Amino acid sequence: MPALRINCDNKIPLARGMGSSAAAIAGGLVAANSLCSQEYTVSDLLEMAATIEGHPDNVAAAVLGGMRLVIMDEGSRLYTVPVNVPPELHAVVFVPQVRISTEDARSVLPEKVAMLDAVHNMGRVGLLVAAMATNHPEYLAVATQDRIHQPYRQPLFPAMKVIFQAALDAGAMGVFLSGSGSTVLALTKGREMTVAYEMAEAARQANVEGNVSVTQPTLLGAHLIEQG
Repeated sequence: MPALRINCDNKIPLARGMGSSAAAIAGGLVAANSLCSQEYTVSDLLEMAATIEGHPDNVAAAVLGGMRLVIMDEGSRLYTVPVNVPPELHAVVFVPQVRISTEDARSVLPEKVAMLDAVHNMGRVGLLVAAMATNHPEYLAVATQDRIHQPYRQPLFPAMKVIFQAALDAGAMGVFLSGSGSTVLALTKGREMTVAYEMAEAARQANVEGNVSVTQPTLLGAHLIEQG
């Protein structure tokens, strides 16, 4: 292998529930595979990424792009399918300055959940996938409701609920914690700037510093960019 220099410019904030480690892993594997003359398939890269990350959800989206439904069976085999995202849907993300480590975010979760809460979330997972696939964003406010992790993580980020409500009141289609937090992600179909302003204003009134951005899902996963 010839001598080389590696520069990593990861603009995804750390410890904010935005998959920064998955993005770094995906980028590193794609770059390494290029140096190995594309010896490994995309499926190989996904399996390696899931092994390094410890779970497949973030790396599936990072490697393959788009919204992905992914599970791992008892034999550690991965199953993933793309989920359509309506093209007019945007994501407004409020990224607080406060960090929440994955370890801390996991430590507050209960080992067992009530049957009613499990049923509540399972139904909304189905509704979320169906709403995306059939272009019914009006169902997202209900589909993004949660009883299994957000209520337990509320004490780690007390302003969560007021930012949620501000986003919905401003016209967001749905809102939730990104990953384990502390980032709040609102899905919008129009009114992006209004939602962004109201989320930032709600955070300001709660004495929470942070930045808000408007972005859009992409079907493009980790890939090479040729430079002349």
